[in-house]
Amino acid sequence: MVKQERAARTRQALIVAAAEVFADRGYALATLPAVSKRAGVSAGALHFHFASKEALAREVEGAAADSVEKMAAGCRTSADTLLQSLVNATCRLLAAVSGDPLVRAGFRLSRDPSRKGGGEVGVLSQWWCEWVQDLIDEAEKEGELAHGVSPEDAAAAIVAATVGFETLSAWDLDWLARERAVGFWAFLLPLLAAAPQQVLAEPDGASVANESGGGEASIERDG
Repeated sequence: MVKQERAARTRQALIVAAAEVFADRGYALATLPAVSKRAGVSAGALHFHFASKEALAREVEGAAADSVEKMAAGCRTSADTLLQSLVNATCRLLAAVSGDPLVRAGFRLSRDPSRKGGGEVGVLSQWWCEWVQDLIDEAEKEGELAHGVSPEDAAAAIVAATVGFETLSAWDLDWLARERAVGFWAFLLPLLAAAPQQVLAEPDGASVANESGGGEASIERDG
C-alpha cells in the first residue's frame, strides 16, 4: 500500500510538472528531462509512468478536460438559466486559463501543430465546442434565445471568441482579463437572449475566483 501511494504521488507530481512545462514552453520545446527535474523525480521514474512525451501530453490534456468539465457542470447546476450558465462558464474558463497551468496547458496542447496528428483539434477544444453547442441548442428549446437567432451561428461565435481569447493571450495576457469576457457578453447578450435583462454579463466575482485557481488541486484523477 505504501509503495502504491508513493507511485501515485510520483505520477501526480509528474502531471503537475508536465502541465507547467507544456504551458510555459509548448509541446515542441518541452523535454522529459525538464519535466522530471521540475517534478523532483528521476528520469527512470518518469519513464516508468509515461513511455513518451506524447503519452504525458495526452495525460495532461485529459486531466485538463476533466477539470474544465467539472467547472462547466458546476456552472450548469448553479445558474438559474442556461445562458447564465454559459456566461459563467466562459468567464471562469478564461480565469482558469490565466491562473491554472493545467487548463492553460490543455488548451495549448489541443492546438499545438507540432504534435503527432498535424494540429488536429484536441480533446479539450473539441469538448468545449460540443458543450457550447449542446447548451445553446437546449437554450433554444427553452425559449431563451432571441427570435431568429441561429443556434449554430451563436455557438460558433461564442466558441471562436473564447478560444480566440485563449490563443491571443500567448502574446498579451490582457486578453484573459475579466473585463474582456464581461465586455464580450455585454455586447452579445442583447443580440442573443430573448430576455437579456435576466442574464448577467458579469457573474459573481467570488465564484469566478473560486473556479480559477490551484493547478495542482485541479489535476486529481483516478489512476
